[in-house]
Order: sequence, then structure tokens, then C-alpha cells
Amino acid sequence: MESLVAALPAGGAAAAAAAAVGGLLAAAALAGRAGAKNNSSNAPPGQSATVIPRSLVWLMLLQGPDRVLLPDPPGSFSAPLILGVAEDWRSNSFGVSHNRAHFLSVPGLPIVGNLLQLKEKKPHQTFTKWAEIYGPIYTIKTGASSVVVLNSTQVAKEAMIAKFSSISTRKLSKALSVLTRDKTMVATSDYGDFHKMVKRYVMTSMLGTSGQKQFRDTRNMMVDNMLNTFHTLLNDDPNAPLNFREVFKNELFRLSLIQALGEDVSSVYVEEFGKDISKEEIYQATVVDMMMCAIEVDWRDFFPYLSWVPNRTFETRLLTTEGRRTAVMRALINQQKKRIARGAARISYLDFLLAENTLTDEQLLMLVWEAVIEAADTTLVTTEWAMYEVAKHPGKQDRLYQEIQEVCGNDIVTEDHLPRLPYLNAVFHETLRRHSPVSLVPPRFVHENTNLAGYDVPAGTEMVINLYGCNMNKSDWEEPEEWKPERFLDGRFESADMYKTMAFGAGRRACAGSMQAMYISCTAIARFVQEFAWRLKEGDEDKADTIQLTTNRLYPLYVYLTPRGRE
Repeated sequence: MESLVAALPAGGAAAAAAAAVGGLLAAAALAGRAGAKNNSSNAPPGQSATVIPRSLVWLMLLQGPDRVLLPDPPGSFSAPLILGVAEDWRSNSFGVSHNRAHFLSVPGLPIVGNLLQLKEKKPHQTFTKWAEIYGPIYTIKTGASSVVVLNSTQVAKEAMIAKFSSISTRKLSKALSVLTRDKTMVATSDYGDFHKMVKRYVMTSMLGTSGQKQFRDTRNMMVDNMLNTFHTLLNDDPNAPLNFREVFKNELFRLSLIQALGEDVSSVYVEEFGKDISKEEIYQATVVDMMMCAIEVDWRDFFPYLSWVPNRTFETRLLTTEGRRTAVMRALINQQKKRIARGAARISYLDFLLAENTLTDEQLLMLVWEAVIEAADTTLVTTEWAMYEVAKHPGKQDRLYQEIQEVCGNDIVTEDHLPRLPYLNAVFHETLRRHSPVSLVPPRFVHENTNLAGYDVPAGTEMVINLYGCNMNKSDWEEPEEWKPERFLDGRFESADMYKTMAFGAGRRACAGSMQAMYISCTAIARFVQEFAWRLKEGDEDKADTIQLTTNRLYPLYVYLTPRGRE
């Protein structure tokens, strides 16, 4: 779920701004009426409260807090109220500390701050452009909140490791709060007893060293099945490009179901739907719909003081999607509970959690769903991008193939070979750098005063780490826009350092699934290159667009494959 971060959709900022102004005007009108009725008691002796014409309020707000004027003619707004709003903007809009050095701020508008500049749903790219102007650390205003944005690897690691105790609280959007049942998951829970307990569960049963050994044969079967499918498709039509994503997605979802539930479920009866649904429908409800719903934005997230205003379109879409996910996951879990009741225990995350007998039904459902969506999404994103780059760069593909031949000879690549394949390792990490599956670390609250990179950061500040910006920082990476695996072979990094690009986070909140992601992606890449020569579909060399704020490829990867040993 690290990949699920809220952003503002096109048009959303304008709607938010209008609603915010409307709410402010309504509040001011009420205050103005109250002030008119109580002039004698509220005003200083011998004076009446100055009020401002309604027609001038919007103009004044647009002029900014430092340009508010108080005209003399009576009207319907209280001057003290407007002055209070202006003073609030003046004290909170520019920088997080006024006593010592403070960060530069990106100029924005009153009320909305910088929201209108983020309306294209690719905030990581906008943040990176701003870093070239305002430096690697700066503040922005997202409606009512001040947010510190980090675009520096060094400072990001300081925040995630050295200052973790001060910056460990998750800040979720309305959508993510609902979809994660208020942080009832490993990835989104705040660091505390619940997080420690459930992370221990997932590491012990599935994602740690012993857990990975239990599912090694399943991972091998997954890669074998994909290669067999590629061969079948080639035999059916040798001249047709193959849809890589479709093949990889199907097998990766099979793996996630086996790990989470104990079997590859082909269909399940969902009581709320009154029918059986197919595996494809299960995938749609538990993965695709959830990923898209997670990036839906409720403009009220940016203006908490307007949380009373209805947003029925958003609420209906969110609750409908969440309800479908819950119904499907409940049906899947109940199906497996019947298996367990018959005495047919299996090695799975669900079997393990039920044996522990420490979770509520809601917690059990959310943790099993997390295992399904994590395995089925982020690893697909990384591997698809890696094969795109390998197919796009034939020289680098040849170098990788030669390394595999030198190390493995005629043997099939296995996970045991991975430590002896440095260029393969470099391909994996360079893909994580250039196409990180998580472009922005989900926002965190600074819950106690701290100091970061020499700056005072007060409690209550929101913080966003822009991994895309860190990995595109020209101070840290030569020609960062280029995909160059060789950069990881220059001795700067230990080969075992999984966190050199921070794609898996760092410190105590590092991604629990990093080992599995490496095993699946690296083994698959090596086996694919060992078995076939890869070439992009004509015209796809520059198709690198992504879906909104995610790094998911907008267009599926289509490739031509030639079995090795043939011309």
C-alpha cells in the first residue's frame, strides 16, 4: 500500500477553492451579523466595529494577507475576522519555523495554496521541478496544511532513520483511511504494538527468510508457467507482439492467492452478489478497483474546516468500491475456513493468522487483502519496466545475457545464482531508481518538535518524501533521466544494499516485501533473457507515460520474442 498516495485531480483544486471561499464567506457573514447586533459590547469604548463590504472580500483574499485593507463603509463582514484570517495565513504560509532558519516556500494563492499547481495528478514531477528552483527541501501549502517536501536522498534517510521517532505517524487521505480501515494494515499502521505484531506475523509466515523458503517452489512454478505461455503464444503466431503484462499479471496473482489463501482460487461465491465470480472479477475487485480508488481525492482533505460539506459522488464511489472488496475477501476467507475445518491445513498466511488467534475478523480480512494486493501490483510494475528497458537497449541486454551464460552456462537461472550476477542486480536497482514503484512516500506527521538538515520542524507539520525527486537529483546521480545499470557497478554501493534507491523505504518502516520483490523480479528477468531475445513493438520506444501519480505504465508492454539459438 505504499504505492497508494492521494493527489488532486484536474478540476479538483478549483472546486476545492470555490468551496473553501464559500465556507469562509458563510462563516464571516454569520460573524458579521453577530458583530452588528453586539457592536457596543464587542468594540472598544467609543468605537464601533469596522465591517467590510461583501463585494470586496474576494478581491481582498486574492490580494493576499499582506495586502488586506480595511475600508470605512459599513457592510456585512467583520474586519477583525478578516484580519484574523490574514494573520493566520501570514504566520503559517511561508516556512515552518520563524525563530530559526526556515525552508523556502513555493509561492501560491490564498486559501488554496499550491493546489492549483498540482492539478495534473503527477505531483512527484512537479515537486522535482520545484526542487531545481527552491532547493531539495521546501514547503508548500495544500489548502489548510503546510507540507515539507524532501527531494534529497541524504535528508530523506535522516527523516526515515535518524529522526524516525519524531516522524513516524502516517497521514492518510480520506480514501486511504476508508480503504485501509483506519490503518489496519502493516504498511499503513502507525509504529506501535499493533504494527510490530502484524509485521512479525507477515515476516514469519510469508516474507522473511524462512517464509520465502516455504514458497520458493511456487515462485519457480510461476516463472516456468510464464515461459511456457510465451512459447505457446509464439507457436500460435510467431509474428505477433506479445502482451507481457497480461502474462505476468496472471501468474503473479496466482502466486499472491497461493501465499495468502493457500490455493489458486478460480472462482468464489459471493453472498452479497448472489453469484459466483471469476478469478478475473476477483482481481478487478481486490486489486485494480482498489488501486484506482486509492488515488481518488476528496477535496475536503485539504480543507478540514469544510468537512461538513457533502461530497456524495466521491463518497458513493469510495464506499461502493470498498464494499465490493470486503464482500469478495470475506467470501474468499470463508471458503478457506471451510477447508481448514475439514482438517486440510496448508502453508498460507491465512492459516498462520487463524492459528495465532489474536486478530478480529476485520483485522484478519485487511491483512490477508494486503498480502494479495502487495504481491499482485508493485512487483509487476518493476518487472514490466525492467523488461521495457532491457528490450529498448539491446547492448545492455547482450551484456546481461553474457553474464548469465558465464555464471550459469546451460543451467537454468535460480535464486541461488542471484548473488553471482552483479549486472542483473544493477538492472534491478536501476529500474527501481528510474521507475520506482512508489513515487511518493505516504505523508507523515511530525508528532514532536525536531530538527532536520539543520532546520527546526515543529510538531504538526506534514512531511512528504519525493522518492522520484531523490532519484532524479542531479547532485546524486549523473544523467538521472537515463537508464544506466552500470552506475551501480562503480563501487559506490554494497551489492547487498537493498535500499540504495530507497524504493523499499529505509529504517524500521522498510518494506516488508523487499526480499520477495527481489527474488521474483530478478529471477524472472534473468530467466526471460536467458530464454529469449527481446525487442520492443515498433513505435513503442518512447512510450513511457504513466498512470496519474503512479509509476504504472499507461500502455501495456508489447514485445517480440526470439527463442535463443535461433536467428
